[in-house]
Amino acid sequence: MLKKKNFCLFAAIFLVLFSTTVVSAAYSRVITFGADLTRAQKSVVASELGVNLAEAEAPVVTVTNSEERKYLEGLVPDDVLGTRAISSAMVEMLPAGQGIRVETRNITWVTTDMYANALVTGGVKDARVVVAAPFPVSGTAALTGIFKAVEKATGTSLGDRPKRVANEELVQTGNLGQEIGKEKAVRLIRLVKERVIAERAKQPDRIRQIIINVAGDLNINLSSRQIEDITALMQKIGGLNLSVQDITGQLGSLRAEVERTISKKPELKSWFRRFLEAINRIVQQVRALILGEG
Repeated sequence: MLKKKNFCLFAAIFLVLFSTTVVSAAYSRVITFGADLTRAQKSVVASELGVNLAEAEAPVVTVTNSEERKYLEGLVPDDVLGTRAISSAMVEMLPAGQGIRVETRNITWVTTDMYANALVTGGVKDARVVVAAPFPVSGTAALTGIFKAVEKATGTSLGDRPKRVANEELVQTGNLGQEIGKEKAVRLIRLVKERVIAERAKQPDRIRQIIINVAGDLNINLSSRQIEDITALMQKIGGLNLSVQDITGQLGSLRAEVERTISKKPELKSWFRRFLEAINRIVQQVRALILGEG
């Protein structure tokens, strides 16, 4: 039988892991539109975002091409960045511990995982994000609008430096993905980022070694140029106020992994439902014990 002290510690951890307390936010949901969308295009995008503009209570903000260029100029060729702001998004703040969830509509170059990784670097936590456009676009400029929506929702500035580094990470991951495959690039950048932050690695030589080690573990061959590009990016990421818990907590949830497994093996659905029911019963028992509920 557990000692009371150890049991209370276990119970407290359980409460943190399975808490459903909603994060404090100025707005629970915010919509951002590219400033150059026509009225008809806004209607198309709203449909893609699952929003009825006539009834929507969520605030709507716009993002301009000049705002997008502030973070992307020099990272993305002009012909890709263009002169119009088209990409749009819906940001919904989630209960603490839910992590980041991303969906895309008509986004051709940036993957959902690329957005999620960059959002963590930018300081975003616990949010559902839907990125959409009225026609196929690369999606590189959408991150600026997402950050603007998050800041509106939370009433808190994320800061220019994290947003700039996040945009650089997004673009560099995409460029690397064109050379080694997007899934491999996303995984490599994320794991390297975790280790750099965990070790508080600052020196280029140590960061290079981490990159080489992680690439070796993933059986990825990198050129000298690729290693140097990732090293420069990680030096910037290492200077941000991030923790490994920020990354693993927002991107590495057990629930997401289980849901992916279930989608491939429907026969596990009933087992998972029973598992969650058992977890919920334990949480209620723990709350009753600590808070005197029941």
